[in-house]
Parts: sequence; structure tokens; C-alpha cells
Amino acid sequence: MRLKKHYVAFNLIFVFFICSSFIITDTKKSTTQTQSLELNTDGLFYAEFYDYIFRGHFEKTQIKREDLQFISIFEQYLRAYGRECDQYLTENKVDIMDLVCAKVEIEKNIYGDVLSRTCTKYVWQKSGLFARPDLYEAKRTLEQQQSEDALQKTFAEMLSPNAIGNSMDRVHNLKGLRNDMAQMFVLNSCDSDGIKRFEENLKRYALNQSAIRMKAESKYATMKTLGGPSGAQNLNKLVDDLVANQAKTWAMNKYVPQSISRLSVLKKDAQGRPMVVRANYTYQFFGNSGEGWVQISFENGLPKCLYFHDLPQNCKIPGSSIVANYANGGYKN
Repeated sequence: MRLKKHYVAFNLIFVFFICSSFIITDTKKSTTQTQSLELNTDGLFYAEFYDYIFRGHFEKTQIKREDLQFISIFEQYLRAYGRECDQYLTENKVDIMDLVCAKVEIEKNIYGDVLSRTCTKYVWQKSGLFARPDLYEAKRTLEQQQSEDALQKTFAEMLSPNAIGNSMDRVHNLKGLRNDMAQMFVLNSCDSDGIKRFEENLKRYALNQSAIRMKAESKYATMKTLGGPSGAQNLNKLVDDLVANQAKTWAMNKYVPQSISRLSVLKKDAQGRPMVVRANYTYQFFGNSGEGWVQISFENGLPKCLYFHDLPQNCKIPGSSIVANYANGGYKN
């Protein structure tokens, strides 16, 4: 019962941390521009999403503005920019606020041992980081609009038969996002035109406004249209790269590189391309070794979902940069 109580508290706090205030209206009109702009997202956990936002192809992204996942991405991007690029912010920059615990309730047993610590009061305080005022207000606007819906979605996930899997997905997504933000301004300079365009479209997406569109198609959209490669492919290498990429977000287990074994293609499409692939791999857990399995489903010849032995109902989205490389023949034997 205590575990369930803490699990519920964790989910509610997760929502509370990404919800705050304000509302504004959508008035901007769409624009199409064809400037030669670039945003390097190769290797990032959310590479495909960033690229669609940058290009203004909002209709293609699977992460909707109503999703808690998007609010988290917006929040962490602002913090990363404030941390890495503060010198490029203007004088009217605003404080990014942290929600911190101001009062803790401690539960003890009859022997005085601490059983749990629960925060009963939160307050906002300055984080020491700053943001562009229009971007920060757009984030707060979206949080206010989505706060009630966010609570409803979280309760639905908590009551789901796959509640633990959903909770772990959030942990993995947050870790993947943290890794992205550590690399975003290594791959792109703070004052680049690509970053400026990304920020403008990020704001417009948050406020449900029309995008500044680029005509050039994203390589991620192109690969899905063309489909996967035909002929012999190095599936062992592909699966190794996909699992290693996912393992960057694992909370405790550590993947042993190049440990893919007993790979089998369980189903093929009419063109002879894999539809379902299954393989074993080795991982380490607190110094001990274990063996797990991964099953990968394909759509139109491309990896679509990874299912791992410990959370077999949860679809893990494969790294889009790896899938793009596979589509372009990067794993051909």
C-alpha cells in the first residue's frame, strides 16, 4: 500500500512540476520560407521531432502540443539555453523558476524509524537561469491550458494495467531528453539561424499558431515514404546500434556492447524485408550479468518499435538517426 501511495505521489508531482500559468490567443498567419537553414539533430533522442519543428512541419510530429512530453521538452530546452547560451539573451530576459519543497511530512513507525518523506508544500523560487520572455510566456501559457488535461491523463496512466511500464517510459524519456540538451549546443551554435528558427517554431507550436514552413522535406519523412532497403542487411549490427541507443536512457541496467546473439527474423514482408526480428543481448546490473531479449517490429521495411523482455508491452521508438542510416543503405552487407 505504501508503494502504491508513493507511486501516485510521484506521478502527481511529475505533472505539478511541468504545469503553471497564463493564456494568450492565436493570431499569427502562416509563412513559407526557403532559406538555407540547418539544425543538426543527428544522434539525438528526439531528433525527428526537433527536425519537424525546425522545418515547420507540425503535422508530421507524433508528439502533440497537448502532450506532457512536449511541455517537458520545451522546459528543458529553455533551461539548456539559459545554462549554455546566457550571453546571447537580451536585457529583458526573465527568470526561470524552480518549484521546490518548503514543507516535508515525515512518517515514522513506533520505533522512530523514518518510513517516508512527503512534501506537503511547494514554493516557486528563482533557478539562476534565464530565458527569452516570449518563449517563457509561451511555455507557461501552454502549461495553464493543459494542466487539467495533464492530471486526467496521469490518472488514466496510473489506472492502466501497464502503469509501471508507463511510469518507466517517462523516466526513459526524461533521461533521453537530458542527454539531448547536453548535446544540442555542441551540435549547434547558440546564435545560429537554425536555432533561431527552431525557437520561433517551437513557440508557435506551443501556442497553436501557424508555422514558418520550409519547402525542403525532412529526411525522416522521406525515409518513411521510400521505406526500408531490400537485399541482405547486417541486422546484427542494426539491432546492436538500436539497443545501445536505447540503453542510454536505462535507469539501472547497462547494455554490453556487441552482445547481440541468436538473432532470428520471425516474419518477412512480400519484398523479403523483415517485419519482426528477435534477438538476445547481455546486460549488467550492479556488477552481475544477465541476458535479456528484444523484439523489433518493422513497418514498410523500417524499424518501428522495440519491445524489451522486462517491459514487453511498451513500444520504444527506435533512434531516428539510426533508422535513417539503415534506410539509406548504411547496414548493407
